[in-house]
Amino acid sequence: MKNLDLSQPIDRDINKNEQVLRKVFENTDDIIFRKFEAGNTKLKILLLYVDGMTTKEAISEYAIENLLMGLNLEKAQNMSRAQLEHEIAKTSIAVLEIQVLTTLEECVDKILSGETVLLIDSCNKAIMLSSRGWPMRGVQEPSAETLIRGARDGFNETMKVNISLIRRRLRDPKLKIKYAQVGKRSKTDIAILYIEDLVNKTVLETVEKRINNIEIDAVLESSYIEEMIEDDCYSPFPQIENTERPDAAASALLEGRVVIAVDNTPSVLIAPAIFVSFMQSSEDYYDRWLPTCAIRLLRYIALPIVMLLPALYVAVTQYHPNLLPTQLSLYVAASRANVPFPPYFEALLMELVIELVREASYRITSPVGSTIGLVGGLVIGQSSVEAGLITPLAVIVVALTAIASFTIPSYNFGSSLRLIRFAFIVLAATFGLFGISIGLSFLTIHLCTLKSCGIPYMTPFVSFVENKRDLKDTIIRPRINNLVRKPDYLHMEKKERKNV
Repeated sequence: MKNLDLSQPIDRDINKNEQVLRKVFENTDDIIFRKFEAGNTKLKILLLYVDGMTTKEAISEYAIENLLMGLNLEKAQNMSRAQLEHEIAKTSIAVLEIQVLTTLEECVDKILSGETVLLIDSCNKAIMLSSRGWPMRGVQEPSAETLIRGARDGFNETMKVNISLIRRRLRDPKLKIKYAQVGKRSKTDIAILYIEDLVNKTVLETVEKRINNIEIDAVLESSYIEEMIEDDCYSPFPQIENTERPDAAASALLEGRVVIAVDNTPSVLIAPAIFVSFMQSSEDYYDRWLPTCAIRLLRYIALPIVMLLPALYVAVTQYHPNLLPTQLSLYVAASRANVPFPPYFEALLMELVIELVREASYRITSPVGSTIGLVGGLVIGQSSVEAGLITPLAVIVVALTAIASFTIPSYNFGSSLRLIRFAFIVLAATFGLFGISIGLSFLTIHLCTLKSCGIPYMTPFVSFVENKRDLKDTIIRPRINNLVRKPDYLHMEKKERKNV
């Protein structure tokens, strides 16, 4: 197998081609070799496809028969590639996509992609007939991004279907799609989508360059691509957004961003991704603007609670009890009289229990998982208080933190905040409020220097002077009539969202 050179042109001797292909697909029983003779001269023809990945009925009934009857096989032996394509197009073959192949490497790639390949004796070219037809999951509502109001369709594992769902929403000829393959062994199909007159050309070139530079054996999920094209792989914050909702992908394209669809995964990637985009939901634009403003404001209030509340509890109870009101300080001291563990151990222990319950609920079916999460949290918290292992205040703090974390729309971003929360607890246990201040300083510096495909992560907050128009769609959501201009941070040529 190592000595086979598949990049050489197809040999005119069909037996030599068959011999090479049989060595390539040795011990591979699902590769079908169908050899037959056609025409008055009994010209040999070899048919190859993967059993289970092709629509065999359509190929046999509407393609092979019409092709053999309509194409002059003897004449095709000496045709050039362009002439052969022209002659095939003139036949009454009922296949939407046909391609002429010139190397065995192209034949192998097409066969493994679910296409059917025809080799003709004495002809140094092969004919590819589109015949992909593997089983696939239907279009369903994404379970991880549920909405009260909005479209219920979601992406599935077939890239072509995902692209069609976006095309259905954006009937714009400016919507461009570029295909690529990543993975030396998997050769996973990837599509880069953008709107030509809206996209930031620098961002587009950056995304294409990083994808082309990926060297990996296989891409089994879009997270592989996400990790290999982000700017800082050591940052806890996601720099590429992912979604299973076609409306969210279409909205990102209309903002001038780039969408990356990966075959075999229902999640598409969106670049660039900034801090504000992780705090917004598709439903924000489907509800009335006043309630949405209140909900967005509530998310930003929940943000410091998710990161800092357990750390503040540790710092105040362990180092700064004088900051509490007198009655509350006395209650905390009394409740801690019989607790054997220090405050930081309480916080870390309860946070660890919450994460265990959360992870267990994700791994079990939805109805049972939600029940386990609710019952497990109540039982463990109540039992721990009655056993004197932790204080009631610690249970309240951890429970409030867990509830606040569910208000973050993005799961990846919420996971990053939960990771940072543990770091703040350690800092608070070591240095008190001073440690929290140090952590906030380093976190602010990191966020202000972080970039996504060359775009500052904290845009428009770090550049509000030149991008001050973008501030109106951050913490609050303005009325649709006021969302006229597209984001300035992408520096697009066409700024208007709609004609006014």
